[in-house]
Amino acid sequence: MEQLFSYGTLQSKEIQIQVFNKLLSGTEDKLLGYKLKDFQIEEEFGMEDYFVAVPSENASDVINGIAFSVTNEDLIKADQFESNSYKRIQIKLQSGLTAWIYIES
Repeated sequence: MEQLFSYGTLQSKEIQIQVFNKLLSGTEDKLLGYKLKDFQIEEEFGMEDYFVAVPSENASDVINGIAFSVTNEDLIKADQFESNSYKRIQIKLQSGLTAWIYIES
């Protein structure tokens, strides 16, 4: 199993059912040294406001989220959902877990 750190949309149960056809299991965790930045993505009906993780110059900045246990197939589905507006990288969480996260591409 892989870990996927979510700080936004993928925490929604409705989105999880839509994307993965199941609910994900996870634990709360934190990502240190990153911050959230406002971000706009062109959707079917116009521009939508989101936020994206970006590295911070302040090592004490933190993003709260959930580390979900996912399969490789789940990661492929998440990649399709997140689109080219984000890129997936591996990071180390405060707990010590290594997880995938979507950041600004």
